[in-house]
Amino acid sequence: MATYDFGPPANSLLAEPRKQAMAIEVRAPLWFDSMGIDYRLAYADATRLREYARARWAGPPAQLIQQRLMQQLALSMAGQGQARCLLRVEIAEFSQVFSTPDSSKGVLKGRAQLFDRSRRLLAELDLNLAQSASSQDAAGAVSALAVTVAQLAINLQAWESVLVKTGKAGSCSA
Repeated sequence: MATYDFGPPANSLLAEPRKQAMAIEVRAPLWFDSMGIDYRLAYADATRLREYARARWAGPPAQLIQQRLMQQLALSMAGQGQARCLLRVEIAEFSQVFSTPDSSKGVLKGRAQLFDRSRRLLAELDLNLAQSASSQDAAGAVSALAVTVAQLAINLQAWESVLVKTGKAGSCSA
């Protein structure tokens, strides 16, 4: 049995520390709340979610994603401390998708939402990330999905910067 995560702890993407504490919460549907590494054969039956038999995540994908985003974006876990704002990431798809038997990609789809202290929605961002897999197996899936999570962190940081510059981040940027 092979057990995977996203590798050693990631460095922060921030050039300077956050002025205000911000919390993160990553949610996923119940069917993604397992440790199985999922894939879909889009060319045969895109509605059927399958799992690799001899490979597992080290923890549920939502927790692994949350941990990585906390590391890279200097965020705290929701419910701990006095965070001024909440970044919620809702994962709708996190799997390897095969377009043909010889071609696949890691896919991360969902939505990011920024809430102020009173949990009023300030902004929303649709997420649709994909990375070609280097191999058509669990190791290729993990590698491609790890890249999508790294890209997610970069996209969220850029989105936050735009929200701050345009004044749409409200009290989250104070």
